[in-house]
Parts: sequence; structure tokens; C-alpha cells
Amino acid sequence: MDFHRSPDLDARERDEGFEYSLRPQRLAEYIGQEKVKARLDIALQAAKKRGDVLDHVLLFGPPGLGKTTLAHVLANEMGSSCKVIQAPALEKKGDLAAILTNLEEGEFLFIDEIHRLPPAIEEMLYSAMEDRKLDILIGQGPSAQTLKVDLRPFTLVGATTRAGLLSKPLHDRFGMVHRLDFYSRRELEIIADRSARVLGIRMAAEGAEAIARRSRGTPRICNRLLRRCRDYAEVKGEGVITPGIAEDCLKLHEVDDLGLDGLDRAYLEALVGKFRGGPVGLRTLAAALGEGDGDSLEDLVEPYLMQIGFLDRTLQGRKATESAFAYLGLGPVPGPLFG
Repeated sequence: MDFHRSPDLDARERDEGFEYSLRPQRLAEYIGQEKVKARLDIALQAAKKRGDVLDHVLLFGPPGLGKTTLAHVLANEMGSSCKVIQAPALEKKGDLAAILTNLEEGEFLFIDEIHRLPPAIEEMLYSAMEDRKLDILIGQGPSAQTLKVDLRPFTLVGATTRAGLLSKPLHDRFGMVHRLDFYSRRELEIIADRSARVLGIRMAAEGAEAIARRSRGTPRICNRLLRRCRDYAEVKGEGVITPGIAEDCLKLHEVDDLGLDGLDRAYLEALVGKFRGGPVGLRTLAAALGEGDGDSLEDLVEPYLMQIGFLDRTLQGRKATESAFAYLGLGPVPGPLFG
């Protein structure tokens, strides 16, 4: 069994043109996240009435749930554009200064993985977000001077999969903070159907349900599985994604009925088989799987296992639930590993 993540179940963003073509352009077209949309809609209408920019927004949640898409939607609703930058790409203060000073009035700046900003660059954002001013240090030593540069009004949208790693000073400067949750199966069926129509793919309604069931509550994964099923239907079928075609295709890619793949199963088998269901530390579990320091497990595997009730994260470590034991075909949960 392949213990690595199937590329199509990796919810992290990749530079794929088809994903951009499937993105909704307006809030009304954005499927799911109804409570978040309702709050943002009020904020958008209020900002328009005041003739002001939208307040800064922090979006957090597992990868692939639409944080980047939502940033573009908000910019579109405000009649503006959105510049996108990955936080690790901002290595020097000058990098951020160049971006901020070139923003047009009302423009949006989307910083992905904002928890990974270097501390010195993060501190530059404080005055930019609060006072629309940029403090630039000129010179060194006792003769150094601080130059204050006025910025045009702008909206910062920050995105993170690790809200707990965000510093409190930065977190508190966002006027709106919203968590994006996993999508329901019905919402994913709607997304699969819409994407099929946009891409000109023929698909039976039951085919959309088969894909949605295995999409791990994540639209990005849903769209990638849709493409795999399209390819399979064109080669092995008559170009139509039927339930049978979808089932056979996803079985070929080792994606089971719950959307779990080789890495998920290896995680559960290690937790249950080697550590008797836990509790066990993330780094220990990652070492057993050959997955480095465990960051990929924490971002890509654990959120969904927790969502479907297979995993508990406790102060003592990771613990498999009774449902996880049942999934693996094992009996009752044994006693603790250590006394």
C-alpha cells in the first residue's frame, strides 16, 4: 500500500489553471460557509454605504476550503482587485514595503500562510493596518531616522491553516476573523455539478454524489477528483461519469468511501498497531511514518480524521477513537499504552 498522500487528496493550493476557472466571482455564487457569507455580506454593504474600504479580514481553517477564492470574491464585490502573496516570499522589509506602497486605493492584499511571516515584517504590518502608515528606518546606529510613509486605504486578507501560531498583536488587528469549516456532502455535490457544467463534463447526479462522498469535505479535492473521473470516463466508459465509473476510478486511485487514502490508513494503523491507540505525541507518530516533523500530518491528515470522529487530540497526545478501531476491523479499544 502506498503510504504517501494521493496528489488529488492534497488540499494545498497548486498553480493549476483549471482551479482558477472554477472559482466563483461573486458572493452569491460562493457555495457553502453560509454563516461566514452572511457576516461578510453585512460588512460589504456597510462599507459600500460609507464609501469606505472593507475592514481587514482573517480567514482560517484547513487547506482547500476556499480562503483564496473568498479573498478574490470580496475584492470583486468591492469593485477592486486582489494581489496575492505567500508569506514565506516576504523575506525582507523592502519586499513588503514595495507591495504596500504600490497598492491602489481600495485594493486588496491577500497574504497566504500569514502565520509564517518573519517577526520584523509582521511588525511592519501593525502600523500599516491600524494607521495606514509605513515606518521605514533610514540609516543605522544613533543617526538612524524613521520615515513615515502614508499608504492608500487598503484591505488586508490574511489566511492561515494554523491560527494558533498567529501572534496576538497581529490577530487583534484584524477587524473580522472567520473560520472556514469542512463542507457538507450536499454542498460538495453542488460544487461537483457546477464544476462539471463549467468544464463541459457529462455526469450523472449519482456520479456527483460518489465524488462528493470521497472529497474529504474539501472543494479543491472535489474538483481534482472530478477531473480524474472525467479522464477515466473518457478512456474506460463513454465519456459520462456514472456512479460505477466514479467508484471504479477512485478505487484505482486507492481512495475509499470515506475519502481516506494510503497515508490516512498508515497513520491510523501506526496509531492503533504500534501505539495501541495512544495517546502518543505527533513527532513520535511522524517518525514512525517517516513524515519529518509532523507538519504535513497536522495540516493534511489530522483535521479530516478529527472531523469524521477517528481521532482525538488531547494534552497527552493523539488518541484513536472507537470508530477508528472499527474502521480498521479491530475490536474494542485496549488499555493505555503506559500504565
